[in-house]
Amino acid sequence: MEYLRGLREDHDLTQKQVAEILGTSQTMYARYERGANEMPVRHLITLCKYYKVSADVVLGLKKRRYKE
Repeated sequence: MEYLRGLREDHDLTQKQVAEILGTSQTMYARYERGANEMPVRHLITLCKYYKVSADVVLGLKKRRYKE
């Protein structure tokens, strides 16, 4: 999911840093970004709260990214 990568890069974070926020491994997070694994809903909620965006943005349903 390219939107995950874009959000992460917009916030100057590494995959490892986001993985730590989610409580998972960097390898698993990389698989979420590539779309090789589906992300659990609990991780989606965590990322929405962390990035302060709607799930539509994280899932790529809205192209606009919200900035504070």
